[in-house]
Amino acid sequence: MTATVLDPITDPRMNLPDGGQGLAMQVSAAIVAMRKTPEQHSEMVSQALHGEIVTLHHEDGDFGLIQNHADGYVGWALMEALSAPVLQPTHRLKALRAYAFPEPSIKSPPFFPISLGAKLVSEGQREGRFLKVARIGWVVEDQLALIDEYEVDPAAVALQYMHTPYLWGGRESLGIDCSGLMQQAFAACGVVLPRDSNMQDAWSGNFIPNWLEPGALRRNDLVFWKGHVGIMLDAEILIHANGYHMGVAAEPLHTSIDRIAKQYGEPLGARRIDIQNLKGVTPDWLIRQ
Repeated sequence: MTATVLDPITDPRMNLPDGGQGLAMQVSAAIVAMRKTPEQHSEMVSQALHGEIVTLHHEDGDFGLIQNHADGYVGWALMEALSAPVLQPTHRLKALRAYAFPEPSIKSPPFFPISLGAKLVSEGQREGRFLKVARIGWVVEDQLALIDEYEVDPAAVALQYMHTPYLWGGRESLGIDCSGLMQQAFAACGVVLPRDSNMQDAWSGNFIPNWLEPGALRRNDLVFWKGHVGIMLDAEILIHANGYHMGVAAEPLHTSIDRIAKQYGEPLGARRIDIQNLKGVTPDWLIRQ
């Protein structure tokens, strides 16, 4: 079975209109929703995390049409969540969630929580356990990794999100969807995945022949359905963000297949990603961005 044929050059989810400002900006809020239209109650198609860099095409009221450099995805974001100039990130958050504080003290009232994968810019000032970070204050340094210091096991990262509520379009620790979970798990290991599950099926890894045979799957393999994806913890157990559990859950793969088949159909297949060789590499589908 072959993956869905998609083209990042023509896919509207991956392309800004011609023209526009072309202004590079950076997410300075904890996170910003990316919406289908420039309205507060419009469908959230994705999120951009703190510190991610975006291209602003144009503004419409309180919103700007942006493209996230992290995955090429396009949507409308509140302008108040974006800042310029772009600062070069030095660290990323490796904890599932952490607070940013106005002072280097856990007793100070925090500004807001940031989520795993947030990109931070050190100002070089340390006090006790704290590192001062541009635009958000002080963060406990033990919760950070250098920007090019990667994890080695996406499944272990996915497990950090266990019981996180399901959120359509979510990429954060307070709410995440199936493909967002895959993105965050592999991004922590230095591997870039596209935003949506059909993109991940089309552009990520290699198809696994006879993947339903006993023992064919292994840890970190991805299993795809139409509109859904999960990651294997071993040859039998799948972890995925899903609407049935309304959160991130681990269960036997055969249980997922039986339940999902009744409503959405059989799986499309499974894929394996060469984590070691793809670590730190910009994928072909994103190079043109």
